[in-house]
Amino acid sequence: MMEHYFICPYCWETISMLLDTSVPLQQYVEDCEVCCHPIQIQVAFVNSELDAFQADSIEQ
Repeated sequence: MMEHYFICPYCWETISMLLDTSVPLQQYVEDCEVCCHPIQIQVAFVNSELDAFQADSIEQ
């Protein structure tokens, strides 16, 4: 597991989450810990190193 900080696409606050480095490609929805809006998370690891991270709003 690793902690990763990023900016919420809704409230622009810096938040953190724990990422599971044992799963190379991940895509899931998690609520912002500040504003509670749903965030689409996409993560990629190569050899347990973070290769790509994207956090997008899912509301239009």
